[in-house]
Amino acid sequence: MSLRSGPFLPADARGAGGPMLRRRRVAAALAVGALGVAGAGTAATAPAPPDWPRRPLRLVVVYPPGGVSDGMARALAEPLSHALGVPVLVDNRAGAGGSVGLGLLARAPADGHTLAFSAISPLTLQPLVGRVPYDPLRAFAPVAGVMHTPVLVVGTPAFAGRGFDALIAQARAAPGTLRWATSGVATIGHLVLAQVRAASGVDIVHVPYHGGGPQLTDALGGQFEALSTNVAAQQLQYIADGRLQALAVGAPRRIDALPEVPTLAELGYPEANRDSLFGLFAPVDTPAAVVARINQEVDRLLRQDDTLRRRLREAHNLPAGGTAEDFAREIAADRRRNRALVAARPAAFD
Repeated sequence: MSLRSGPFLPADARGAGGPMLRRRRVAAALAVGALGVAGAGTAATAPAPPDWPRRPLRLVVVYPPGGVSDGMARALAEPLSHALGVPVLVDNRAGAGGSVGLGLLARAPADGHTLAFSAISPLTLQPLVGRVPYDPLRAFAPVAGVMHTPVLVVGTPAFAGRGFDALIAQARAAPGTLRWATSGVATIGHLVLAQVRAASGVDIVHVPYHGGGPQLTDALGGQFEALSTNVAAQQLQYIADGRLQALAVGAPRRIDALPEVPTLAELGYPEANRDSLFGLFAPVDTPAAVVARINQEVDRLLRQDDTLRRRLREAHNLPAGGTAEDFAREIAADRRRNRALVAARPAAFD
């Protein structure tokens, strides 16, 4: 199986050393909606086994090339390769809102040489509304939270109105004709759309894509009227050029790049006012010390690497960081919230 991107070669290929640690199972288990991680994050300063890493790491990015998520994964891979002393190879495996790539990770050897970069929605939303090729509760070890990404609702050249209220009014006037694209079924963008449909009672057609890059290309061509996408510099430039129209943001508050654009909560859609959390995952049996070492390096890079922090800032993403346990707790909380939403309004996710 060939990798689709070349390695980020470190300046010096030093090996990871330290005393041998016994292998401990890192398990992600969910009981009554609470996700727990056994061993992950409990040895945050412990050295990894001396025989790790033995070869380059494979970073499965569950999105296609060209989108903001792919760009940030690559921005992280380069300094991480220097920190670990081996190349980090980016392998794009897009499809089904991220579940294709995570399915590949679930089948990968749990030896610390395969990771995935993904939003948490393939674990916290997709399994609640459809089938996924993995056990979302027990297949993975959460390794590190990387970034929070606001969601941007945009009008395309096919939408002639102005503002979010006009979008809803058009959908209400002609049910089943307004098309709203997302990067896939059961993604955060789909959740935003589902909650808007449920709260407004309007019939909006969902147009699912297989990632943000292809979605944006068709948006510029007016293949649909609206889309929900991650905020990124490219999207903001198209808005500044007048090629796209910013209608709303999903974020705790208005973003600095678009201070005049209201949040979905301000517009009366508090349940739709969501952002995306992205992070690194490993197969569940990955040694706890390896998980802890990767977590430690990622957390350090998010706090100290000026280039990575600048890339996050330019893409209007907020660094996450923290321990693997912190990341697991956020995943658990998101799944509980999504489960309540789906149970209350299942038809919204059809």
